[in-house]
Amino acid sequence: MKQTTNAIVMIRPVAFRMNEQTAVNNYYQKVLDGLLPSTVNAKAQQEFDTFVEKLRAVGVDVIVIDDTLETDTPDSIFPNNWVSFHENGDVALYPMFAENRRQERREDILDTLEEKGFEIANIMDYTSAEEDGFFLEGTGSLLLDRANGKAYCALSPRADEELFIEFCEDFDYAPVIFEAFQTVDGERKLIYHTNVMMCLGETFAVICADCIDDKKERKMILDNLKTDNKEVILITEAQVNNFAGNMLEVRGTNDKKYIIMSASAYQSLTPKQIAQLENHAEILSSSLDTIEACGGGSARCMMAEVFLPRA
Repeated sequence: MKQTTNAIVMIRPVAFRMNEQTAVNNYYQKVLDGLLPSTVNAKAQQEFDTFVEKLRAVGVDVIVIDDTLETDTPDSIFPNNWVSFHENGDVALYPMFAENRRQERREDILDTLEEKGFEIANIMDYTSAEEDGFFLEGTGSLLLDRANGKAYCALSPRADEELFIEFCEDFDYAPVIFEAFQTVDGERKLIYHTNVMMCLGETFAVICADCIDDKKERKMILDNLKTDNKEVILITEAQVNNFAGNMLEVRGTNDKKYIIMSASAYQSLTPKQIAQLENHAEILSSSLDTIEACGGGSARCMMAEVFLPRA
């Protein structure tokens, strides 16, 4: 199984803003005072377009789909939470915590992929769990080590343990379960998505071990990564707050590997961390300040990787 892909889906926002429904447990979101909603959306579109240009310039196959004004979907820019695409032709649809995020799931996006020559064999639909109040938000909640058959999940209100284990059984992954925390007003609170504090590359892993308060769990996670011969690059909680955990490794022209992150993530890294990462792939960063502030997510959240076979 390949760990990285050349093809990604990205959703261009039309009414991006801070989503009040997700702010209850995403402590990375901020209100940008004094900006009209139209200004926030225009800034987000500008950041999005520049980001897409940079990815395409290095040969990443970016499939851009416009969001629609028919639904109120302020977070549509983060498609990796509702869908994942797998090498065997399976597509997984995930149950979402925020009610207005459930409207992001669009069948026409799957149609577009098929029109572009990707093959969809089967749809695994976990969304009925929403009715019972259980959630698992795609590759935000679960980090897939495709090559080693492991899935990492930091449990939270948006990542239910039983649902995660069901996913692992369906897709043949060994579950690696833990809890990750951040300090909010002096209190330790669960981090809403695993991919904020951890990134899995082919030959490296970026992780904030300080977020894993349980020492046994921390050791277990680090042991798993080292057993799989990944160079572990540790980041701090302050760097997590700058979205340094929210990276993704993708492939460009001639299968060249790139580590994608935001400008704020890159600026938060030390020269040593940058050198460690550059041993594995070239770094590509882009400014996503508005998207990060209002959305509480960053570069990785904006990219839904497509591993589907091509016809």
